[in-house]
Amino acid sequence: MGIAPARALGVIEPAQVSPALEKLPPFPVVALRALNVLAGTETSLRELCDVIRPDPVFSAEVLRLANSPLVAFSKEVTSVLQASMLLGFRRLRRLVITVGLRSYLDSAPARLLRSCWRHSVACAMIAERTARWNSVDRDFAYTAGVLHDVGRVVLATIGPELYSTLLTSLSDGPVEMLLREREAFGMDHCQAGSHLVTAWHLPEQFTEIVLHHHDPLAHTEDGSEVIRLSCRLANALGFAASPNGSLYQLEEVLGEFPEEVRTHFPKAGDLASEIAQELSVIEEA
Repeated sequence: MGIAPARALGVIEPAQVSPALEKLPPFPVVALRALNVLAGTETSLRELCDVIRPDPVFSAEVLRLANSPLVAFSKEVTSVLQASMLLGFRRLRRLVITVGLRSYLDSAPARLLRSCWRHSVACAMIAERTARWNSVDRDFAYTAGVLHDVGRVVLATIGPELYSTLLTSLSDGPVEMLLREREAFGMDHCQAGSHLVTAWHLPEQFTEIVLHHHDPLAHTEDGSEVIRLSCRLANALGFAASPNGSLYQLEEVLGEFPEEVRTHFPKAGDLASEIAQELSVIEEA
């Protein structure tokens, strides 16, 4: 089931959104820096490390994850610099962005968006795996997967009880969700996400992702299609943002992936276990 592109629905004016944005907590500066460092060079690694080290929260998280089964180094990692060198730029940036989103969603009222966080990371992991076998950049695919649903934070901050009810009561998938969001808040989470991306001065490609991840499949080989497919598969594997978030059977969703991508996927149960393990490690207190 598809939905008309958000641009055809009439994106609300920035003046209408700015009061909502003012209520939001700031996105962690370390994660924003990681989002904006797109070149994986040694200089970028040093710069990112220098941003992380003065921040006690991110320093602790990077060290904890570097010493976790998720990374499984043979020796104990005792400093952010050591962790950075061992992880490398790509993996470090991925960890910082993922932890940044978790911290950001945790700031939402009553930790309302835990299921959204899990869905976003699942989508990111699937998107990175998908991009490995087509022409889409893997780092971009992972980051886009993490960010695609970030507009939900705006709606949860404006009306936490109302948005909690929406998340838990809908049963007809994304079409109903977007319509109900617009009825309740004057915007849906795709539109709200596009305003956050603009406010954070992120590359324009991310605006396309957050606006159009619920569009019908286009059967093209680009970042937006990778996220649409990954979002559907994350839902079908049990990582939906809402309890009734998937209208598609697993085999149906897998059949939408290009054959050259699908043949490199592990069995569905193994992929779901891999995602669950990463989520579990990142979520540990």
